[in-house]
Amino acid sequence: MRAYLSVWRLPSAPALLVGGFVGRLPSAMVPLALLLMVQERTGSYAVAGLASATLGIAMAGMAPVLGRLADRRSPRPILLAQAVVYPLLLAVLVAVVLAGAPAPVVVAASAAAGAATPLVSGTVRALWSRTDPRVRQTAFALDATTTELVFVVGPAVVAALAVLAAPAVAVGTAGLLAVAGAVSIATSRAMRAWEPAPHVQSGVFSTVRAPGMPRVLISGAALMVGFGAIEVAVPAFAQDAGSPGMSGVLLAVWSLGSVAGGLWFGARVLSASLPRQYRWLLLGTTIGLAPLAAVSSPWVLGLLLFLGGSVVAPTLTVQNSLVGSIAPAQATTEAFTWLSTVTVGASAVGAALGGALIEGSAGVPGALVLAVAGAAVAVAVTLVPGRRVVVPAVSRERLAA
Repeated sequence: MRAYLSVWRLPSAPALLVGGFVGRLPSAMVPLALLLMVQERTGSYAVAGLASATLGIAMAGMAPVLGRLADRRSPRPILLAQAVVYPLLLAVLVAVVLAGAPAPVVVAASAAAGAATPLVSGTVRALWSRTDPRVRQTAFALDATTTELVFVVGPAVVAALAVLAAPAVAVGTAGLLAVAGAVSIATSRAMRAWEPAPHVQSGVFSTVRAPGMPRVLISGAALMVGFGAIEVAVPAFAQDAGSPGMSGVLLAVWSLGSVAGGLWFGARVLSASLPRQYRWLLLGTTIGLAPLAAVSSPWVLGLLLFLGGSVVAPTLTVQNSLVGSIAPAQATTEAFTWLSTVTVGASAVGAALGGALIEGSAGVPGALVLAVAGAAVAVAVTLVPGRRVVVPAVSRERLAA
């Protein structure tokens, strides 16, 4: 607990933790609320799924572009601009859907709203990477834990608002939360102290090719393919077991296991290097996922998801620490946005592959085997020899931010 208090006492920690949590909620709320809203108005799951997927793709595709711009100048003006533009584009999206506009118009409005999603995750992680190394991993653990809570709380809020009011209200609420989170981070003390690193002329993919980054991105993508498969397999498992209502509970239990593991891990001080920690945690994730395909009871699955989930947040914590350590000084925000983009895309691929396996002869066990295979590939990627990563020394003044 003392380790977390040391993070909380940092000048900007409350703004980054609370603002980061609030500002990330729309990422978990808007895709689901949009899906429900479009399906309700059009009666088509195909159009609803296309609109939701387009929003996510636009959000992931625009993030590295904005991340590079933020590193060259500052994330602050970008966040403040998005705090104005994003809710307006969400309002346009709601109006388009409720007016019964044609599907191409709905998809275009979804793309515009997704592209304007506030750059919260990349900015918060870039700011955490500037904290004192003695508390940095604990800070990343808290960040990973709050991110897990986002995907528990966000869908629950959407479900409640959809029942009590309408999906459109959930979209509007997400817009207000986005404004609150973006403004909180943009006006924090850490952001006011942000000093862009000297600009270095570089190619479009120079950050992705930085020593160590390819392995982190590829291993992270493989892991998220597995997680995407799980997110599809668990509801299908619950349906086959005759308890479709258990699907949300099981996914929440998985996230809560991750929260518990993240809180435990963040308070530890480990002597092993970050690459070694990452490798062992990925192996632990693989082992935790291995028994899932052999389970037939939802209750046993819930127990195993909680235990296996306990390694997820620690793995993401070390993954973020690695990115913060190896990213070029002039491209920290961009590096974190690339990580988000790759993992979001990989999760979508995993969900699609998992769905195809479930519909085919492999069934739910096949999707769960895919999850294990994804984690195992992530471990294998970390074993591939590569250039030695040199972590540059950072001045105490920069760390004090």
